[in-house]
Amino acid sequence: METEHLRTILGLKLRRLRQDRGLGLKDLARLSGMSISYLSEIEKGRKYPKPDKMLALARGLDVTFDDLVSLQVDQELNAVKDMMRSPLMQGFPFHLFGLRAQDVVSLVTDVPEKAGALVRTFLEVGRTYDVRVEQFLFAALRSYQQMHDNHFEDLERAAAGFVERHGWSDATTLEPEWLQGVLEDEYGYRVATLDPERYPSLAGLRSIFIDGDRPAVLLNPRLLPSQQAFQLGREIGYNLLGLDERSSTSSPLEVTTFDQVINDFKAAYFSGALLIDERDLVGRLANFLASKTFDLPTLIAILDAYRATPELFLYRVSQIVPVHFGLTELFFMRFSHHPRGDDELHIQLTKNLNMSRVPVPYGIGLSEHYCRRWPGLRLLADPRKQDRMRFRIQRSHFIDDDSEFFVFSVARPLAIAAGAHTSISMGFLVDDVFKRRVRFWNDPAVPRHEVNLTCERCRLPDCAERASPPLLIEEEAERTTRAAELAALEDEFR
Repeated sequence: METEHLRTILGLKLRRLRQDRGLGLKDLARLSGMSISYLSEIEKGRKYPKPDKMLALARGLDVTFDDLVSLQVDQELNAVKDMMRSPLMQGFPFHLFGLRAQDVVSLVTDVPEKAGALVRTFLEVGRTYDVRVEQFLFAALRSYQQMHDNHFEDLERAAAGFVERHGWSDATTLEPEWLQGVLEDEYGYRVATLDPERYPSLAGLRSIFIDGDRPAVLLNPRLLPSQQAFQLGREIGYNLLGLDERSSTSSPLEVTTFDQVINDFKAAYFSGALLIDERDLVGRLANFLASKTFDLPTLIAILDAYRATPELFLYRVSQIVPVHFGLTELFFMRFSHHPRGDDELHIQLTKNLNMSRVPVPYGIGLSEHYCRRWPGLRLLADPRKQDRMRFRIQRSHFIDDDSEFFVFSVARPLAIAAGAHTSISMGFLVDDVFKRRVRFWNDPAVPRHEVNLTCERCRLPDCAERASPPLLIEEEAERTTRAAELAALEDEFR
């Protein structure tokens, strides 16, 4: 990255010096004895000339050699330089999108003064709203998943091959003891139990990896067998796939690089594919989607067959249906509710993947209240919450976008957090593809509800579930009224 940084700074300086002198690329080519194409490559940050060519450039621009190669830049380019050195630009995986950091910089540097102002604006917004690098990295991961329809054939093959090599004919019966045996016998692991009473601040983690000559993985004793199997399968994935840079905890305490983010994702994907076989799931889903009515008992039976948590099962569905059923317009959301001393219903969006073209609840300002009409939030807001799984199906008509989603949600208590509950939702945009592939799309037994993003952004009148006044709508109306009165006042005095 440092070499690329040097090339970019030189390219920016060269372009600025050339433009300040009123020279075109053809003029500088004549003065320096270099080709126009080579000069263009330098200005784009793709080439860094050797000393003799740098001297020729300095003479052509009438500057000293030291001035040209120095990293010192003028005020207008300082912001661009700062951006190049920022943690975001250093760590963002531009290569996944067929770009380099320099390509992004070149988009905004045709007019350096405006580019500097634009970059300073973005940096200031990031500081003001405390946007962390890890948030950009996870956003990049979600974009990467969307680019591939959240389906990765190489990881599917790795999981299927692993099952076949070990002679496990039915992946739905994989036991955590079997996976533990693989870790111990093939990878030299120690598998132990985390003591949450001795380490209370770690009690919310599902697993902890400790590196060493004999690596160890510590499992939270409150995990269900299916959750234990997933954590153990993830450890196998790290080793089998050769993923060295990784998080040491089930939920990363710190994110430093995109390699860490993508490797964690790959290991988790491998584990999900290990526990829920792709071909088997495709067959079960095909039969389920062919039903004329939404058959909840059948869906629960599929879930029970895999002995998986609702989160693992539905996330696995999100990896299968885009490729095998053409249902790409979908979202996956996880909301969590942790009780507070004041009994306030504190609901957080803790995981989301939106592959649809329509905005659905996402990480909006912390002061806003998510619309309680989405089925996952209805389940969490229900004061009759019990220590069992609860299901809800509905067609959610998105007021602002006039779009409709068929949404299935399931809520359950969290095994590792007393009194906490979580809801998992999967929604499909009701478009022509969904109507062709899903026979129960218009099941009259499935209720239809008007929904929005947050209470503060919703203009729906007489909403019984409203947790806050429509403050942003009211502010917008006030601005509109003020603008109209100002226009009337101006007309009066003209």
